[in-house]
Amino acid sequence: MKRFITALSAGLLAVGAVLTTSVSAHAAACGSGHFCAWTDANFSGLKIEWTGDDGWWEGNIADQDSSWANHGISGPGIKDHVRVYANAWQGGDMTICLAPGQEAGFNGGANDRGDSHTWAMGC
Repeated sequence: MKRFITALSAGLLAVGAVLTTSVSAHAAACGSGHFCAWTDANFSGLKIEWTGDDGWWEGNIADQDSSWANHGISGPGIKDHVRVYANAWQGGDMTICLAPGQEAGFNGGANDRGDSHTWAMGC
């Protein structure tokens, strides 16, 4: 029985290592200190990176956003959350809010709705 439990534990650890590797292999490629948005789910398609607020997303990202990553830097008094809004100049509904380090490969409620964003102290 002890040999079975040892083998089972080793097997579970191996599966855990594979799952951990798979998850980290799909982490979003977004620069440190940046907020990134992609036109397609799972961090694919056109990517735009920002380090500050943007009151009017132009070009191919406005109303085309399908995945997001907040790689902002945290610290006391630093605005490190990102709020995405449905209209320019942070108007309309907030479609998604990301805490520091948070990534969203897809969100049905926010998909193709972003037009602006701001860095904030929280969601």
